[in-house]
Amino acid sequence: MATVNLSDYKPLNINNADSFRIGIVVSEWNDFVTHNLRDGALDILKTEGVKEENIKLYKVPGAFELNFASMQLCKEGIFDAVIAIGCVIRGETPHFDYVCSAVAQGIKDCNILTDVPTIFCLLTDDSKEQSIARSGGNLGNKGVEAAVTALQMIDFKKNLSAKVEKVGF
Repeated sequence: MATVNLSDYKPLNINNADSFRIGIVVSEWNDFVTHNLRDGALDILKTEGVKEENIKLYKVPGAFELNFASMQLCKEGIFDAVIAIGCVIRGETPHFDYVCSAVAQGIKDCNILTDVPTIFCLLTDDSKEQSIARSGGNLGNKGVEAAVTALQMIDFKKNLSAKVEKVGF
Protein backbone atom coordinates (compact mmCIF):
# COMPACT_ATOMS: atom_id res chain seq x y z
CA MET A 1 0.00 0.00 0.00
CA ALA A 2 1.24 3.46 -0.81
CA THR A 3 0.47 4.65 2.72
CA VAL A 4 2.35 1.98 4.66
CA ASN A 5 6.09 1.87 5.28
CA LEU A 6 6.91 -1.79 4.77
CA SER A 7 10.03 -1.58 6.90
CA ASP A 8 8.11 -0.88 10.10
CA TYR A 9 7.78 -4.02 12.16
CA LYS A 10 8.11 -5.04 15.78
CA PRO A 11 10.90 -7.48 16.67
CA LEU A 12 9.56 -11.01 16.42
CA ASN A 13 11.53 -12.64 19.23
CA ILE A 14 11.18 -16.08 17.67
CA ASN A 15 12.85 -18.90 19.58
CA ASN A 16 15.51 -20.91 17.77
CA ALA A 17 15.68 -18.63 14.70
CA ASP A 18 19.39 -19.43 14.66
CA SER A 19 18.52 -22.92 13.43
CA PHE A 20 16.28 -21.73 10.57
CA ARG A 21 17.53 -22.46 7.05
CA ILE A 22 16.35 -20.05 4.38
CA GLY A 23 16.88 -20.03 0.62
CA ILE A 24 16.56 -16.75 -1.21
CA VAL A 25 16.10 -16.67 -4.99
CA VAL A 26 16.83 -13.27 -6.51
CA SER A 27 16.03 -12.17 -10.05
CA GLU A 28 18.87 -10.27 -11.71
CA TRP A 29 16.39 -8.42 -13.95
CA ASN A 30 15.83 -4.93 -12.50
CA ASP A 31 18.69 -5.56 -10.09
CA PHE A 32 18.67 -1.92 -9.00
CA VAL A 33 15.49 -2.97 -7.18
CA THR A 34 15.98 -6.69 -6.46
CA HIS A 35 19.36 -6.22 -4.79
CA ASN A 36 17.80 -3.70 -2.40
CA LEU A 37 14.99 -6.17 -1.64
CA ARG A 38 17.57 -8.91 -1.05
CA ASP A 39 19.59 -6.68 1.27
CA GLY A 40 16.47 -5.72 3.25
CA ALA A 41 15.57 -9.38 3.69
CA LEU A 42 19.10 -10.33 4.71
CA ASP A 43 19.26 -7.54 7.30
CA ILE A 44 16.05 -8.69 8.98
CA LEU A 45 16.96 -12.37 8.95
CA LYS A 46 20.29 -11.64 10.60
CA THR A 47 18.74 -9.17 13.06
CA GLU A 48 16.20 -11.82 14.08
CA GLY A 49 18.97 -14.34 14.75
CA VAL A 50 19.21 -16.47 11.62
CA LYS A 51 22.83 -17.52 11.19
CA GLU A 52 24.48 -16.17 8.05
CA GLU A 53 25.64 -19.67 7.09
CA ASN A 54 21.99 -20.83 7.16
CA ILE A 55 20.98 -18.33 4.47
CA LYS A 56 21.72 -19.32 0.88
CA LEU A 57 21.37 -16.94 -2.07
CA TYR A 58 20.60 -18.05 -5.62
CA LYS A 59 20.49 -15.82 -8.70
CA VAL A 60 18.17 -16.31 -11.65
CA PRO A 61 18.01 -14.22 -14.84
CA GLY A 62 14.45 -12.89 -14.51
CA ALA A 63 11.22 -12.99 -12.58
CA PHE A 64 9.77 -15.86 -14.64
CA GLU A 65 12.64 -18.11 -13.52
CA LEU A 66 11.78 -17.58 -9.85
CA ASN A 67 9.22 -20.38 -10.13
CA PHE A 68 11.61 -23.07 -11.29
CA ALA A 69 14.35 -22.14 -8.84
CA SER A 70 11.96 -21.83 -5.89
CA MET A 71 10.35 -25.18 -6.64
CA GLN A 72 13.76 -26.87 -6.90
CA LEU A 73 14.78 -25.45 -3.52
CA CYS A 74 11.51 -26.60 -1.98
CA LYS A 75 11.92 -30.10 -3.38
CA GLU A 76 15.44 -30.38 -1.95
CA GLY A 77 13.92 -30.37 1.54
CA ILE A 78 16.85 -28.54 3.13
CA PHE A 79 15.19 -25.16 3.65
CA ASP A 80 12.61 -24.14 6.23
CA ALA A 81 11.43 -21.37 3.88
CA VAL A 82 12.20 -19.94 0.46
CA ILE A 83 11.91 -16.26 -0.44
CA ALA A 84 11.40 -15.42 -4.12
CA ILE A 85 12.53 -11.88 -4.94
CA GLY A 86 11.85 -10.13 -8.22
CA CYS A 87 10.61 -6.97 -9.87
CA VAL A 88 8.48 -6.52 -12.97
CA ILE A 89 7.82 -2.99 -14.17
CA ARG A 90 4.89 -2.41 -16.51
CA GLY A 91 5.82 -1.70 -20.11
CA GLU A 92 3.89 -1.07 -23.29
CA THR A 93 2.84 -4.67 -23.95
CA PRO A 94 0.82 -7.31 -22.05
CA HIS A 95 4.10 -9.11 -21.22
CA PHE A 96 3.88 -7.59 -17.72
CA ASP A 97 0.52 -9.27 -17.05
CA TYR A 98 1.68 -12.68 -18.23
CA VAL A 99 4.91 -12.65 -16.22
CA CYS A 100 3.27 -11.37 -13.03
CA SER A 101 0.46 -13.90 -13.24
CA ALA A 102 2.81 -16.78 -13.99
CA VAL A 103 5.10 -15.95 -11.08
CA ALA A 104 2.16 -15.59 -8.69
CA GLN A 105 0.83 -18.98 -9.79
CA GLY A 106 4.26 -20.60 -9.57
CA ILE A 107 4.91 -19.40 -6.04
CA LYS A 108 1.39 -20.49 -5.07
CA ASP A 109 2.21 -23.92 -6.48
CA CYS A 110 5.35 -24.13 -4.32
CA ASN A 111 3.19 -23.49 -1.27
CA ILE A 112 0.54 -26.03 -2.22
CA LEU A 113 2.69 -28.78 -3.69
CA THR A 114 5.53 -28.75 -1.18
CA ASP A 115 5.88 -28.56 2.58
CA VAL A 116 8.06 -25.43 2.43
CA PRO A 117 6.62 -21.93 2.93
CA THR A 118 7.54 -19.94 -0.17
CA ILE A 119 7.32 -16.20 0.16
CA PHE A 120 6.17 -14.00 -2.72
CA CYS A 121 8.39 -10.92 -2.90
CA LEU A 122 7.69 -9.79 -6.44
CA LEU A 123 7.20 -6.10 -6.98
CA THR A 124 4.67 -5.51 -9.77
CA ASP A 125 4.83 -1.77 -10.30
CA ASP A 126 3.77 0.67 -12.98
CA SER A 127 7.04 2.63 -12.90
CA LYS A 128 10.66 2.56 -11.76
CA GLU A 129 9.78 5.22 -9.20
CA GLN A 130 7.19 2.95 -7.58
CA SER A 131 9.69 0.08 -7.44
CA ILE A 132 12.36 2.28 -5.89
CA ALA A 133 9.88 3.57 -3.30
CA ARG A 134 9.11 -0.04 -2.27
CA SER A 135 12.70 -1.31 -2.26
CA GLY A 136 14.26 0.98 0.30
CA GLY A 137 12.71 4.29 -0.68
CA ASN A 138 10.05 6.36 1.03
CA LEU A 139 7.67 3.37 1.34
CA GLY A 140 10.22 1.12 2.99
CA ASN A 141 11.49 -2.20 1.70
CA LYS A 142 9.26 -5.09 0.65
CA GLY A 143 12.24 -7.40 1.27
CA VAL A 144 11.86 -6.65 4.98
CA GLU A 145 8.23 -7.76 4.83
CA ALA A 146 9.21 -10.94 2.98
CA ALA A 147 11.80 -11.86 5.61
CA VAL A 148 9.36 -11.22 8.45
CA THR A 149 6.76 -13.35 6.67
CA ALA A 150 9.27 -16.18 6.15
CA LEU A 151 10.19 -16.19 9.84
CA GLN A 152 6.56 -16.13 10.91
CA MET A 153 5.66 -19.01 8.59
CA ILE A 154 8.59 -21.13 9.77
CA ASP A 155 7.55 -20.43 13.35
CA PHE A 156 3.93 -21.30 12.51
CA LYS A 157 4.95 -24.61 10.95
CA LYS A 158 7.27 -25.56 13.84
CA ASN A 159 4.64 -24.65 16.44
CA LEU A 160 1.96 -26.59 14.57
CA SER A 161 4.21 -29.65 14.37
CA ALA A 162 4.90 -29.44 18.12
CA LYS A 163 1.17 -29.20 18.91
CA VAL A 164 0.35 -32.14 16.67
CA GLU A 165 3.01 -34.25 18.39
CA LYS A 166 1.76 -33.21 21.82
CA VAL A 167 -1.87 -34.20 21.20
CA GLY A 168 -0.97 -37.32 19.29
CA PHE A 169 -2.34 -36.58 15.83
